Amino acid sequence: MKFIDEAIITVQSGNGGRGCVSFRREKFIPRGGPDGGDGGNGGDVIFITSSKKRTLYQFRYQKLLRAKNGGPGLGQQKSGKSAQHLVIEIPPGTIISDPETQEVIHDFISLNDEYIVAKGGRGGQGNKRFATSTNRAPRFAQPGEPGQTIRLKLELKLLADVGIIGFPNAGKSTLVSVLSSARPKIGNYPFTTLTPTLGIVYTDRGEPFAVADIPGLIEGAHSGAGLGIKFLRHIERTKILVHLIDASAINPEKPLDLYNIINRELSLYSSKLAEKRQIIALNKLDITEAQKNAAAFQSSIKNKKVIFISAATGKNISNLKLEIINQLEQLYDE
Repeated sequence: MKFIDEAIITVQSGNGGRGCVSFRREKFIPRGGPDGGDGGNGGDVIFITSSKKRTLYQFRYQKLLRAKNGGPGLGQQKSGKSAQHLVIEIPPGTIISDPETQEVIHDFISLNDEYIVAKGGRGGQGNKRFATSTNRAPRFAQPGEPGQTIRLKLELKLLADVGIIGFPNAGKSTLVSVLSSARPKIGNYPFTTLTPTLGIVYTDRGEPFAVADIPGLIEGAHSGAGLGIKFLRHIERTKILVHLIDASAINPEKPLDLYNIINRELSLYSSKLAEKRQIIALNKLDITEAQKNAAAFQSSIKNKKVIFISAATGKNISNLKLEIINQLEQLYDE
């Protein structure tokens, strides 16, 4: 359930400010001497991991990132202003490497992991620094040191933010395809999906999110039945779950059976998994008998919110997408 998200960018740290050539020009001080100040340091380029970032989407169009230059030195021994550092937020799990040699520069594993990838140039010294007993009026100062220009490859082994769970043929792969641009194998037979399909969903509200269909769970999955515990491990690493149920397959006499069986498998595998946030979505509402079954399900589950959709026709997909975004935002704000 890993998705490789990558970008190649260029970063530039700031140049150091030049030193100042200046002499005191004060009344009654005929031999004032040099008083040129030093230039300010250029800004560093710093990468830091943040929980607010989930993908490398920000680098899709922004390929060059520059820190500001340091200010020049001034007279009266005033130093130039050092530039602010350019701090770039990235998601945990990002690896920065040299795109030519593939040598890893830094592997960002945990939150708030910080690394200076390009040091700003040092400011040049003003002429005051070069005054000696034999050269009391130096008429030169140092230029600032140039910053660094570095080409970088950023690679993120992305885990899904949203896992879609449910029985085989619930429509999980179809839902991934309509939420994102992923094109999974889709068919009406058990275990169409043998490996999770991961798609990126772009939104109008900040970061995109990753969604994956989890291959069909069945009764006994926690002990290895069907596709077994292999994919239950994947579910543990998602942020929230969309519990997708084929409404046409609901037994109106026992409308919660399909829902309860999957939840039982989750809890038998891990109590932590059972407590994960779930969005309940009843699918295939384009089928006539599904609507009656969906009504029976809604009345039985009482206080839980249920979203009725048809992945095949696109009905209410925008509502489901909005609910996912809201849940993710709440989670990241906690």
